[in-house]
Amino acid sequence: MSKNRSPIDRLDAFGEDTVLGLSIKSLIAIGITIATMVSMYMTLKGDISVAMLEPKSPVSKIQYELQTEMMDKAILETKEDISEIKASIEKMEDRLFQTR
Repeated sequence: MSKNRSPIDRLDAFGEDTVLGLSIKSLIAIGITIATMVSMYMTLKGDISVAMLEPKSPVSKIQYELQTEMMDKAILETKEDISEIKASIEKMEDRLFQTR
């Protein structure tokens, strides 16, 4: 008749006298797991509170301005180089068409 009982009916059978049959190794493993999880949670909570108090920018304003200035200079230099290359190509084309 116990096979026909639903899982909820089986839960009613648990009481103060019920023995679960956990070994010492299982209890120690459960305790270590719970202690590890609590420790990780507390560490994470502490790290979050520190991060909320001191948000640091990954790039300072001065670094950003210097990087932007360097990029602008590089773009201008590249533009000048392209102009020089175009001029050289035009000279080569003129010489090529003059020899024909």
